[in-house]
Amino acid sequence: MQMFRRVLATTLAVMLMAPTGAWAQQSHVINKSALEQAVQQRVSQDQADREALRTFLQNPMVQGVAAKAGLPLERANTAVSALEGHDLRYAASQARTVNQDLAGGATVVITTTTIIIILLVVILLVVALD
Repeated sequence: MQMFRRVLATTLAVMLMAPTGAWAQQSHVINKSALEQAVQQRVSQDQADREALRTFLQNPMVQGVAAKAGLPLERANTAVSALEGHDLRYAASQARTVNQDLAGGATVVITTTTIIIILLVVILLVVALD
């Protein structure tokens, strides 16, 4: 038992005296520049998604449908800044689809339904965030 205590004390003393930098010299899974690039890419994607939603909300046909349905576009415009993550990506994807359909002259029945759904999602998110 005496021998065990001496070995343990010596081991602990060596570990405490060793430079801490030697223990911290582990390689990172991702380097700093790759991390910064990933963050920048995410920020750029979020900005592009918000721009797609703003373009959608500025479309005269969308504004007409929203006015007929009694949906306030001011709140929807405000909500675009608050959206993030999956909700932002989903709403932007739907908005891009509608923007392309409206630019290509797709049928109004399908796009009107999609417009109303997107506006309702955005407004529900505004209400939930307030």
